Amino acid sequence: MNTVLFVVGAYLIGSISFAVVVSRLFGLDDPRTYGSKNPGATNVLRSGSKKAAILTLLGDGFKGWFAVWFALHIGTQYFGLDTTGLALVVIAVFLGHLWPVFFRFTGGKGVATALGILLAINVWLGLATLATWLIVAYAFRYSSLAALVASIFAPLYYLFLFGITPTLYAIIAMSILLLYRHQANIANLVAGKEGRIGSKKTGSNT
Repeated sequence: MNTVLFVVGAYLIGSISFAVVVSRLFGLDDPRTYGSKNPGATNVLRSGSKKAAILTLLGDGFKGWFAVWFALHIGTQYFGLDTTGLALVVIAVFLGHLWPVFFRFTGGKGVATALGILLAINVWLGLATLATWLIVAYAFRYSSLAALVASIFAPLYYLFLFGITPTLYAIIAMSILLLYRHQANIANLVAGKEGRIGSKKTGSNT
Protein backbone atom coordinates (compact mmCIF):
# COMPACT_ATOMS: atom_id res chain seq x y z
CA MET A 1 0.00 0.00 0.00
CA ASN A 2 2.83 2.40 0.82
CA THR A 3 4.39 1.74 -2.58
CA VAL A 4 1.11 2.67 -4.30
CA LEU A 5 0.90 5.92 -2.33
CA PHE A 6 4.47 6.87 -3.19
CA VAL A 7 3.95 6.07 -6.86
CA VAL A 8 0.68 8.02 -7.10
CA GLY A 9 2.22 10.90 -5.17
CA ALA A 10 5.21 10.96 -7.51
CA TYR A 11 2.93 11.05 -10.54
CA LEU A 12 0.97 14.00 -9.10
CA ILE A 13 4.18 15.88 -8.31
CA GLY A 14 5.37 15.26 -11.85
CA SER A 15 2.06 16.58 -13.18
CA ILE A 16 2.86 20.12 -12.03
CA SER A 17 3.79 21.88 -15.29
CA PHE A 18 6.12 24.69 -14.27
CA ALA A 19 6.25 26.03 -17.83
CA VAL A 20 2.54 26.80 -17.67
CA VAL A 21 2.54 27.93 -14.03
CA VAL A 22 5.53 30.24 -14.39
CA SER A 23 4.26 31.68 -17.67
CA ARG A 24 0.97 32.57 -16.00
CA LEU A 25 2.78 34.19 -13.07
CA PHE A 26 4.87 36.28 -15.48
CA GLY A 27 1.86 37.19 -17.63
CA LEU A 28 3.33 35.41 -20.65
CA ASP A 29 1.58 33.48 -23.39
CA ASP A 30 0.84 29.85 -22.68
CA PRO A 31 3.93 27.94 -23.95
CA ARG A 32 1.59 25.39 -25.48
CA THR A 33 0.44 28.03 -28.00
CA TYR A 34 3.72 29.14 -29.65
CA GLY A 35 7.04 27.84 -30.90
CA SER A 36 7.18 24.10 -30.51
CA LYS A 37 4.07 24.20 -28.29
CA ASN A 38 6.12 22.19 -25.82
CA PRO A 39 5.68 23.26 -22.16
CA GLY A 40 9.35 23.23 -21.32
CA ALA A 41 12.14 25.67 -20.49
CA THR A 42 13.56 25.85 -24.02
CA ASN A 43 10.22 26.89 -25.46
CA VAL A 44 9.53 29.34 -22.62
CA LEU A 45 12.85 30.98 -23.51
CA ARG A 46 11.32 31.86 -26.87
CA SER A 47 8.92 34.16 -25.01
CA GLY A 48 11.91 36.43 -24.44
CA SER A 49 11.90 36.00 -20.66
CA LYS A 50 15.09 34.36 -19.47
CA LYS A 51 13.90 34.51 -15.87
CA ALA A 52 10.75 32.55 -16.71
CA ALA A 53 12.79 29.98 -18.62
CA ILE A 54 15.25 29.55 -15.74
CA LEU A 55 12.44 29.17 -13.19
CA THR A 56 10.77 26.61 -15.45
CA LEU A 57 14.01 24.68 -15.75
CA LEU A 58 14.59 24.74 -12.00
CA GLY A 59 10.99 23.84 -11.18
CA ASP A 60 10.83 20.91 -13.57
CA GLY A 61 14.18 19.66 -12.33
CA PHE A 62 13.28 20.11 -8.67
CA LYS A 63 10.03 18.13 -8.86
CA GLY A 64 11.88 15.15 -10.33
CA TRP A 65 14.61 15.47 -7.72
CA PHE A 66 12.21 15.87 -4.79
CA ALA A 67 9.96 12.93 -5.64
CA VAL A 68 12.88 10.54 -5.99
CA TRP A 69 14.87 11.99 -3.07
CA PHE A 70 11.85 11.67 -0.79
CA ALA A 71 11.27 8.08 -1.86
CA LEU A 72 14.96 7.21 -1.52
CA HIS A 73 15.57 8.80 1.87
CA ILE A 74 12.16 8.75 3.53
CA GLY A 75 10.27 5.99 1.75
CA THR A 76 12.98 3.36 2.02
CA GLN A 77 13.86 4.20 5.63
CA TYR A 78 10.45 4.71 7.20
CA PHE A 79 7.82 3.21 4.90
CA GLY A 80 9.41 0.00 3.65
CA LEU A 81 9.81 1.12 0.04
CA ASP A 82 12.05 -1.38 -1.73
CA THR A 83 14.26 -1.00 -4.82
CA THR A 84 11.42 -1.95 -7.15
CA GLY A 85 9.18 0.64 -5.50
CA LEU A 86 11.89 3.26 -5.94
CA ALA A 87 12.17 2.38 -9.63
CA LEU A 88 8.39 2.78 -9.99
CA VAL A 89 8.60 6.22 -8.36
CA VAL A 90 11.23 7.20 -10.94
CA ILE A 91 8.92 6.20 -13.76
CA ALA A 92 5.83 7.74 -12.13
CA VAL A 93 7.21 11.24 -11.65
CA PHE A 94 8.58 11.19 -15.19
CA LEU A 95 5.26 10.04 -16.64
CA GLY A 96 3.55 12.79 -14.67
CA HIS A 97 5.67 15.37 -16.45
CA LEU A 98 5.05 13.86 -19.88
CA TRP A 99 1.32 13.35 -19.38
CA PRO A 100 0.19 15.61 -16.49
CA VAL A 101 -3.28 14.97 -15.11
CA PHE A 102 -3.61 18.66 -14.16
CA PHE A 103 -3.04 19.91 -17.72
CA ARG A 104 -5.12 17.55 -19.86
CA PHE A 105 -2.21 15.14 -20.22
CA THR A 106 -0.24 17.62 -22.35
CA GLY A 107 3.22 17.81 -20.87
CA GLY A 108 6.83 18.52 -21.72
CA LYS A 109 9.53 16.27 -23.08
CA GLY A 110 11.11 15.58 -19.72
CA VAL A 111 14.74 16.68 -20.05
CA ALA A 112 14.93 18.83 -16.90
CA THR A 113 12.80 16.42 -14.89
CA ALA A 114 14.98 13.50 -15.97
CA LEU A 115 18.07 15.39 -14.83
CA GLY A 116 16.49 16.07 -11.45
CA ILE A 117 15.67 12.39 -11.11
CA LEU A 118 19.23 11.35 -11.95
CA LEU A 119 20.70 13.85 -9.47
CA ALA A 120 18.45 12.43 -6.74
CA ILE A 121 19.52 8.88 -7.52
CA ASN A 122 23.19 9.83 -7.40
CA VAL A 123 24.92 13.20 -7.74
CA TRP A 124 27.72 11.83 -9.92
CA LEU A 125 25.24 10.13 -12.21
CA GLY A 126 23.38 13.39 -12.65
CA LEU A 127 26.52 15.47 -13.14
CA ALA A 128 27.91 13.08 -15.75
CA THR A 129 24.65 13.25 -17.68
CA LEU A 130 24.51 17.04 -17.35
CA ALA A 131 28.09 17.34 -18.57
CA THR A 132 27.17 15.27 -21.62
CA TRP A 133 24.23 17.58 -22.34
CA LEU A 134 26.34 20.72 -21.92
CA ILE A 135 29.14 19.50 -24.17
CA VAL A 136 26.78 18.56 -27.01
CA ALA A 137 24.63 21.68 -26.57
CA TYR A 138 27.68 23.96 -26.59
CA ALA A 139 29.21 22.25 -29.62
CA PHE A 140 26.09 22.06 -31.79
CA ARG A 141 23.60 24.56 -30.23
CA TYR A 142 20.77 22.06 -30.42
CA SER A 143 18.95 21.40 -27.15
CA SER A 144 17.19 18.37 -28.59
CA LEU A 145 20.39 16.75 -29.88
CA ALA A 146 22.03 17.27 -26.49
CA ALA A 147 19.03 15.67 -24.79
CA LEU A 148 19.09 12.69 -27.15
CA VAL A 149 22.79 12.02 -26.61
CA ALA A 150 22.52 12.48 -22.83
CA SER A 151 19.53 10.15 -22.65
CA ILE A 152 21.51 7.42 -24.40
CA PHE A 153 24.50 7.81 -22.10
CA ALA A 154 22.55 8.03 -18.80
CA PRO A 155 21.80 4.27 -18.52
CA LEU A 156 25.41 3.50 -19.43
CA TYR A 157 26.67 5.78 -16.67
CA TYR A 158 24.33 4.11 -14.18
CA LEU A 159 25.40 0.63 -15.29
CA PHE A 160 29.05 1.60 -14.85
CA LEU A 161 28.43 3.04 -11.37
CA PHE A 162 25.93 0.57 -9.88
CA GLY A 163 25.45 -2.41 -12.18
CA ILE A 164 22.11 -4.00 -12.95
CA THR A 165 19.31 -3.00 -10.55
CA PRO A 166 15.58 -2.19 -10.90
CA THR A 167 16.54 1.48 -11.10
CA LEU A 168 18.63 0.78 -14.20
CA TYR A 169 15.52 -0.53 -15.96
CA ALA A 170 13.62 2.58 -14.87
CA ILE A 171 16.33 4.81 -16.35
CA ILE A 172 16.32 2.79 -19.58
CA ALA A 173 12.54 3.21 -19.79
CA MET A 174 12.93 6.94 -19.13
CA SER A 175 15.52 7.21 -21.90
CA ILE A 176 13.26 5.38 -24.34
CA LEU A 177 10.41 7.76 -23.49
CA LEU A 178 12.73 10.74 -24.04
CA LEU A 179 13.66 9.43 -27.46
CA TYR A 180 9.99 8.82 -28.23
CA ARG A 181 9.04 12.37 -27.22
CA HIS A 182 11.77 13.74 -29.48
CA GLN A 183 10.63 12.00 -32.67
CA ALA A 184 9.80 15.28 -34.39
CA ASN A 185 13.14 16.74 -33.30
CA ILE A 186 14.99 13.78 -34.77
CA ALA A 187 13.19 14.31 -38.09
CA ASN A 188 14.00 18.04 -38.02
CA LEU A 189 17.64 17.38 -37.20
CA VAL A 190 17.94 15.05 -40.16
CA ALA A 191 16.20 17.61 -42.40
CA GLY A 192 18.25 20.52 -41.04
CA LYS A 193 15.14 22.31 -39.77
CA GLU A 194 15.66 22.04 -36.03
CA GLY A 195 15.66 25.33 -34.09
CA ARG A 196 18.83 26.24 -32.26
CA ILE A 197 19.08 27.25 -28.62
CA GLY A 198 17.96 30.85 -28.10
CA SER A 199 15.84 31.12 -31.26
CA LYS A 200 12.59 33.09 -30.97
CA LYS A 201 8.99 31.96 -31.42
CA THR A 202 9.31 29.65 -34.39
CA GLY A 203 7.86 26.32 -35.34
CA SER A 204 10.72 24.29 -33.96
CA ASN A 205 9.88 21.21 -31.94
CA THR A 206 12.40 21.71 -29.18
